[in-house]
Amino acid sequence: MTGARLTDVSLRHQFDEPRLAAWLGRHVEGFGSDMRVQQFVGGASNPTFMLSTNAGDYVLRKKPPGQLLASAHQVEREYRAMAALRETDVPVPSMRALCDDPNVIGTAFYVMDYLEGRIFRDATLPDLTPAERSAVYDQLNQTLAALHQVDHRAVGLEDYGRPTGYFDRQIARWIKQYRGAETEPIPAMEALIAELPARVPKDEAVSIAHGDYRLENVMFHPTEPRLIAVLDWELSTIGHPLADLGYNCFMWHSTSPSWGTLEGVDFATSGIPREEDYVAAYSRRTGRGDAIEDWNFYLAFAVFRLASISQGVYARALAGVTPNAGEAVNGTPMLAEQALSLLRRG
Repeated sequence: MTGARLTDVSLRHQFDEPRLAAWLGRHVEGFGSDMRVQQFVGGASNPTFMLSTNAGDYVLRKKPPGQLLASAHQVEREYRAMAALRETDVPVPSMRALCDDPNVIGTAFYVMDYLEGRIFRDATLPDLTPAERSAVYDQLNQTLAALHQVDHRAVGLEDYGRPTGYFDRQIARWIKQYRGAETEPIPAMEALIAELPARVPKDEAVSIAHGDYRLENVMFHPTEPRLIAVLDWELSTIGHPLADLGYNCFMWHSTSPSWGTLEGVDFATSGIPREEDYVAAYSRRTGRGDAIEDWNFYLAFAVFRLASISQGVYARALAGVTPNAGEAVNGTPMLAEQALSLLRRG
């Protein structure tokens, strides 16, 4: 990945490299020898490593060490989703092997081909021309539409998630998570908890849902504005396609550079589309027509989910589970206010 930083494997994430090399030699055709392991710096909840051999480069993703929630860090789901999509119009890396035996390196892991490309951390794409920005956002839109048109049954994902009641289950899940991490009264969260269930759309569309679809989780060609891989499938399931679209479109409302924001962009000259044009392009590509009923719900749900996640992060910081607890700031009130404003806007 262009711009990706590699370092020596941290002490916390070290594992038995000779045992791994022996396992891969048996399970990955033409894996090569003289394996060197380096760790990618930053970001991912699942530690990620570069494996370099005399036959080529690979990427390994594994669960982190220690006691984990049963529903978290599901590298097996990532592998299964990408393997299933290999022969579709959704670009994904080639999957090489999945290992669920913790005796090899301590946790489950998978290995895929390494891809050279660009990941854009700044949604405003400051280093690109207007034509390139337009192409990048069109590719992001086209790829999401392609994903939602894949028949999940035909690619072997029939049992990958329940096909109906997605938003009811999701709202209940994030309420439960928020309650479990609650640290202070947040009136906007209480209002969302009261109002969101009544706004669940009657539309029961079903597709593969990525769960974290945004610019930072896809890779582009090293020099062309062409999307070459969708990454980070840990939260994928069978769900409602408009949950992905609403989440993707939070960029037009977010003020957080760390998540991705288009704040301050001149849509008339930058090449980046307005939100309504982006949504209209997706609707055309998926045959949805001109308007999405209660678009506000999908946006508000996406931000409510982020608010619940933020509360969990803050609670873990207060408990000393994460570093810099003394500097922790709860982002949930701001996100909740934003979600409520989106839900109630005219």
